[in-house]
Amino acid sequence: MTAVHRRQKMRNTDQHAEDKNCLTLSRSQCCFFFLVLGVVLLYCSTNIRNMVPVWNLKWSMQNNSTNSAAELPETTSVATTQEPTTQRQSTVSSRVTKKTPETQTAQRIAAPYVSPGPYLVEYPYEYHFTINEELKCKQENPFVVLIVQVAPRNRAHRDIIRNSWGSEKLVNNQVVALFFLLGMQTGDDAEQVHRQLLQESREHHDLIQGDFVDCYKNLTIKTMVMLEWLNSYCSSAAYAMKIDSDMFLNVPNLVNLLLKAPRTNYMTGLVAHGGRVSRDPNFKFYMPVDLMSEDVYPPYALGLGYILSLDLTKKLVEASRHVKALYIEDVYLGLCMRQLGIRPTDPPDWNLFHVLPLSYSRCEYSNIIATTTLENMDLLWIWRDFKKPGPYC
Repeated sequence: MTAVHRRQKMRNTDQHAEDKNCLTLSRSQCCFFFLVLGVVLLYCSTNIRNMVPVWNLKWSMQNNSTNSAAELPETTSVATTQEPTTQRQSTVSSRVTKKTPETQTAQRIAAPYVSPGPYLVEYPYEYHFTINEELKCKQENPFVVLIVQVAPRNRAHRDIIRNSWGSEKLVNNQVVALFFLLGMQTGDDAEQVHRQLLQESREHHDLIQGDFVDCYKNLTIKTMVMLEWLNSYCSSAAYAMKIDSDMFLNVPNLVNLLLKAPRTNYMTGLVAHGGRVSRDPNFKFYMPVDLMSEDVYPPYALGLGYILSLDLTKKLVEASRHVKALYIEDVYLGLCMRQLGIRPTDPPDWNLFHVLPLSYSRCEYSNIIATTTLENMDLLWIWRDFKKPGPYC
C-alpha cells in the first residue's frame, strides 16, 4: 500500500545587477557585453530547467520510505474508467522490456519520475528490467510463483525468506518458484547498491528489478510491473502470489488451497468489502472526490498477500489502460478487477490470512496460509521450530 507525501516547494531566485561601468563604454562595446551576458543567462536558465527532474527525483527518495512492504489501509476503493492521459502509454507487449547483460551492468539510474499528482502514479509507462530472470519459469515450470516485493537495500529480509518459507521448492509434487521484485535505489549509495544487487543476482538468480524509483508511493507501479513480468516470462504457471517481505507463509497450505481453486478469473486473499473512502485530508489514505466520486470502494484483496490465477495478469494490465493509477496499490487492483467485471473470491476460511501479527505457536501457524510478523520476531528460529518433526497440535 502507499502513503501520501507532501510536495516540496522550491524557490528559484535570479538576481540581475547592472554593470555601471557599461555607461562609460562605447555603443559597440555595450552591445557586445549584453550579447555575451544574454548567452550566459540563456545557458544557465536552460541548465536549471533541465535539472528540475533530478531535484524532484532526489527529493522523492529523501521524503519517501524505501520499505516496500504494503500497509493495510483502513478504507477501500472506488473506480474511474477514464483513459490515462500519459503520453508514454504503450502496448501491453512492449511496455516492459528487458536489458542486455551489458546494459544491466551499466544501468544505475531509475527512469525519471514525473508525478501526475499526490494521489496518482505514472502508469502506464514503458519501464524496463535492469535485472531479470527471463528463463527461470521456462526451466522450472512452476505451479505457483511467489513474488516478494522488497526494497533494494533490504538484503536481510531476502536472506531470511530464502532460508525459511522461501526454501520450499516442491510441495505436494507441485513446483514453487520464488522471486524478489524491486525498483531502483536512488541517493548517494545508488551505484554501490546496484553492484551489490548484481552480485546477489548472480548468487541466487531470484531478483527482478525494474527501472522505476523504489519508494512507498510507487507500490502501484511495482505491482503493475510484477503483472507485466508474469505475463511476459511466467505465463505457463497456474498461480502467482504477491506477498510482503514481513510475512510468514505456510506454503503447503497455500498449495493445498490452490489445488482445489479455479484456474481462471481467480483472485483471493483477505478480501475487504464495503470499505469507505476517506475524505479526511489528514488521513494517510485520503482520496479527493474528483478522483473518487463514490463513497465505498469495490471489493479488493489486501496487499499484504494475495493470490491470482495467471490468466488475470494480462487482463489486469489491459484493464489498467482504462483506470487511473491510484497510489493505493491493492485498491487499484480492486478497481481494475471491477473494470473486468470480476469479483475477488473470499477465502474458504477467514482465519487463513492474518493482517495483525499472529502470536507464534506450531499449532496456530499450521492452520494458516499467511500472517504479518512483528519486527522483533526471530523468523529463522520460528521456521526451524515449525519444521521440526512431531505433531503441530
